[in-house]
Amino acid sequence: MEETHEIALTVNGTHRTARAPARRLLSDLLRHDLGLTGTHVGCEHGVCGCCTVLLDGEPVRSCLMLAVTAAGHEITTVEGLAAPDGTPSPVQRAFRDCHGLQCGFCTPGFLCTVTALLRDTPRPTEDQVLEGISGNLCRCTGYQNIVKSVHRAAELLAGEA
Repeated sequence: MEETHEIALTVNGTHRTARAPARRLLSDLLRHDLGLTGTHVGCEHGVCGCCTVLLDGEPVRSCLMLAVTAAGHEITTVEGLAAPDGTPSPVQRAFRDCHGLQCGFCTPGFLCTVTALLRDTPRPTEDQVLEGISGNLCRCTGYQNIVKSVHRAAELLAGEA
């Protein structure tokens, strides 16, 4: 029987613990042990960005990170982006309003990535948006509406609703 480790971390503002083997990926801990299935796993090589979550506010590929290394850190998944009452974040609203998704599989990774991008670069240029989302792949949209969504989210965050 494989040895397990107690992993304590803060997920979406709530202190959580789970027992997991040392080789358990953060994506698997989130999805299978904590029931947060909004984090999607696509390529399992860190290329597609579907598994992106925020670790202490920075985007990381949860399919490349061992869960034990997240112990003591704060993780924000797509489920944690909305307000406590369920009101979508400005980034989530912008993606909805600008049709920045189709099948939705890649959307959680984009939402986490864009949340961090706009925190660090509140008024991104077109090139900054393209660079900022370049690590996330989408097979459906063609990216035009995703880019529009990022600019719309920047407007919403700036209070230019």
